[in-house]
Order: sequence, then C-alpha cells, then structure tokens
Amino acid sequence: MSEQTQVALELHDIQRGVLSPRPTPYAATYILFRIDDRAHGKELMRRVSAVVTSAADSASPLGETWVSVAVTYYGLRALGVPQDSLDTFAWEFRQGMAARANALGDIYESSPENWEPPLGTPDVHVVLVALAPDSTQLEAAIDRASPAFDTLPGVTAIWRQNCHALPTETEPFGYRDGISNPAVEGSGIPGTNQLEAPLKAGEFVLGYRDELGGIQTPQPQVLGRNGTYMAFRKLHQRVALFRRYLKDNSTSPEDEELLAAKIMGRWRSGAPLALSPLHDAPGLGADRSGNNTFLYQQDDPAGFTTPGGCHIRRGNPRDASVAGAPRLHRMIRRGTAYGPALPEGVLEDDGADRGLMFAFIGAHPGRQFEFVQSEWMNSGIFFGAGNETDPIIGSDHGARDFTIPRRPVRRRLHALPQFVVTRGGEYCFMPGLSALRWLGDLQG
Repeated sequence: MSEQTQVALELHDIQRGVLSPRPTPYAATYILFRIDDRAHGKELMRRVSAVVTSAADSASPLGETWVSVAVTYYGLRALGVPQDSLDTFAWEFRQGMAARANALGDIYESSPENWEPPLGTPDVHVVLVALAPDSTQLEAAIDRASPAFDTLPGVTAIWRQNCHALPTETEPFGYRDGISNPAVEGSGIPGTNQLEAPLKAGEFVLGYRDELGGIQTPQPQVLGRNGTYMAFRKLHQRVALFRRYLKDNSTSPEDEELLAAKIMGRWRSGAPLALSPLHDAPGLGADRSGNNTFLYQQDDPAGFTTPGGCHIRRGNPRDASVAGAPRLHRMIRRGTAYGPALPEGVLEDDGADRGLMFAFIGAHPGRQFEFVQSEWMNSGIFFGAGNETDPIIGSDHGARDFTIPRRPVRRRLHALPQFVVTRGGEYCFMPGLSALRWLGDLQG
C-alpha cells in the first residue's frame, strides 16, 4: 500500500473550500461580520455549521451555493476562546495581516493606513464566502440566508465584496488564472502537475503530518484539527497602466504578447512558455491535463525560456535550484476577479475599481504565504537577481526592473510602475465542521 493511500483525511469534517477547486464560471461574495454579543456570535457559528459543505459531500445544503466560513484572531476572542488556546495558533495569524505589512511588502500606496475600511482592523471577526453558478442564484441564496443573520442583532455585517469567475477563466490583466494546484495526500483530488508528487496533508490541513514530519494543531484538538489558515487580500489591478506599459515597451503586437508572456511565464491563453516558447498555443492553454505539467531545471535552468523573475516561476520554482526548498513553500491559491472588465484595447483608466480577491490556504502561513511574498515575490536574491521584485505584484522598492535572459544580449525593462495595489486583507482560521459546532457550544 502506498503512503498516499495510508493517509486518512477526515473529509467529512474539512470544509469543502479548503481542498476542492472552484467551479467555473461562478459568482462569489465575501461578507465580513463583527460580533458585538458573544451569545449571538456563538449562535452564528451553530447556524453556519449547518450550511457549510464538507469535502466529502457532493451536494451543498444550500443547493447550488457553496459556503465557507473563517474566523479571525479577534473573532475567536469575541467568541470567548480562552487565551491559552489562542496562544497555540500561528503567530502570524495572531498578529493579523495589517501588523505584517512590512514583511508582506504592503508599503506606500499598499500600506494599511490606505486600506479600505474595515479591512485590517479588529472589527473583522467572521468571514463568509459564498459561491454560486451565477450572480442571480448567488443573490437568491444570500436573500434566503439573510434572515438567519438579521435575527442576530449582536452580529453585524460590516463589509461585502462581490466577485466572479468568467467562462474564460481569465483575471483582469487578461491571463487564464487558477491553473496550478497541488495534489494533497488523502484528498482524492489530483494535482494539475503530473510531475509533482502529492504533498503531505499537513501542509494544508492542521492535525496531520507535513513535509517535515511534524504535526501542527492548535489546541484544544477539537478546535484545531481539520482546520487550516486562510489569508484573503483585495488586490486592485491597474489594467490600463499595465496595457500601456506593454505597448510602450514593445515593437509590434507580436512583441507585446511575447513581453506579456515573459512577464507572467505563460501566454494569455494559459499556455506555459516552458511548453510553447515561441508562440501562443490556445489549445494547450485550455488543456487542464497538460498546461501545467512541466519543470524548469533540466531544460531551462538559466531562464532563457521562462525567466527566473517572471510571476509564475517566482510563485512556484518547481524543481529549479533556488534558495528555499519549493515543496516547503507550496500553497493552495484561489483568485476571483471583482469589478467590471476594462474593454479590450482601452488604454486609459476609467476610474472603476477592479482587481482580484486573492485567497491563500495552508497550514503554515509563515513559511508558505509570507515566505513566498517576502523572499520570492519581493526579492530576487533567491535566484541571483538582487533587488528585482515580481514584475506584476512585486512591491515598490524604488527600483522596479525586470530582466529577460536572451542571447546574445539580455533584455531589461526599467521603471516598472506599481501595477497592483493592496486594498486590504486579513489572516483567518477556517475551522473544521466539528470545530464550528464546538465554537457554537463554547461555555463562557
């Protein structure tokens, strides 16, 4: 029997949103709540535990709508979780995302004092994420569920962000998104890179062994086991600025698309440069079984095909020789667009707020999300590029350059603008279903 089949994940107790890829197309919403009355907060936990779908279920209690629930550090405190229990959670989670701004590169325009209220404040206690096939069905489901929240005057909805996934699966800059997902031992869900061995369950679900052989479980066991950490971020994307930069630094429409591919590591269709280095291949881009099955080290160690500093190679260096073992920094990533699309060909900003609601899921926020942000996205030292940052989401350190290896002379892009600005976010804990019920019955 293989090691993978020996791992017995308690799928019935894990929220479906932890492990299952999102469908497409879909509409989604993030709703934040503040708990002003502890008894009403506990009742909220009891009610949501009845509608959250487990990873073992093929059907949702709300029909076509899927619901996930997470709680912040301040939310656990508001519910009455004892301090000795709170002290067993990851310290990044206890500090909160706003306090981690410097480590994450949230500086200048992205700094917490510029965030959209109430993001990053102690008022954010509970995060509810709902998905449905389209906005009409989503709104109908929210309308059906709202009486459950409206009858709890001690729980207040304080923020909401609607978002959506297009049938094209593209994000606001025009690239196919949501391609790379790791396989998790015991989940029964295949990964998207057939060359990557499944990762230990403890990398993503608390209470199981991770890649280092350890088991991380906040206490008591009933609260921590089968939970995970989630970081969500609202990322505003300057689409017109991005388009203008590509156009101004290209010699032809073909060169513009090649430059866009070198910056991302993929063509807009999702086809990776690693498998189609000279031209876009839309058929490959749409092929879920083939558009992510590749490595770097054997065929492209110097980055002549896929630059070491491009977005996808920074986020997941795969087998490349870099500072930091890539498997220890893998994470589950969810991204959902928000705001109206900027019409094709428009190069002037229309003033609309658009971008991506980003969500990280993992058991180790420090060595997964924060490490990737600080060491791989906001620095180039790990692959020998000094202070260069990620060309798309890297923070503004005053020297935004990007190097494209090329023979006989490398290509250098200078003074890249800040294309993405953080508008806010938070670290959360996604409890297992039994933990949600335990929170609802917590004494005190």
